[in-house]
Amino acid sequence: MLLPVFAQAREAARKTVCASNLRQIGLAFRMYLSDWDGGFPNNDDPYLWMGRRWRWPLMEYLGQSVKRDPADANNPLRSRGATGILICPSDAAAVEIWDGTSYGYSAAFYHTPRQVNAMTTADLFALNRFPCVTQREAEVSYPGGKALAAEWLTNHDSLRVGWWDWGGARNYLFVDGHARYLAATRLKAAVNGFPDINLTKNGIRGKDIE
Repeated sequence: MLLPVFAQAREAARKTVCASNLRQIGLAFRMYLSDWDGGFPNNDDPYLWMGRRWRWPLMEYLGQSVKRDPADANNPLRSRGATGILICPSDAAAVEIWDGTSYGYSAAFYHTPRQVNAMTTADLFALNRFPCVTQREAEVSYPGGKALAAEWLTNHDSLRVGWWDWGGARNYLFVDGHARYLAATRLKAAVNGFPDINLTKNGIRGKDIE
């Protein structure tokens, strides 16, 4: 009878570690913004929202030992070294599939609000249809309501789904630096009809939660 209780306690602890990871990642974003005149990460990579890609512009601020794989130095999808705060302790898929990176970065921070309002889910995977445009912190209308990054999967319950599903819950990092564990149903529908922080209506001028 005690096994389910222990399992729940263990998962609660992992969820707390995951939220702490995101808060530390938030500090890395804060340092980046300070050094780049309030501009959010943008290296003209339309796929920067994917976890294995956004980590590189932030790496010097994350305090991690992750390096490019010398056998394939130009490939952002491969690395060497401990992933540390980049991985949720409940995310086995990140180790197996995504090079030890559990968190995604919102594409709304390198596309204009007008672009975001015209985008579809397919456009997130389309090369060069929407040019990358650096967005600035001063343009964020709701720092406590717009998610900057989040767990890609719902790692802390039995349902394992990504941002294009209304099931499950995950940890989210907001622009003001706080992290919250929220059910997908707590989020406002994005332009594509999902709880997708990439395509928040009105981009950085919109909000994902009330």
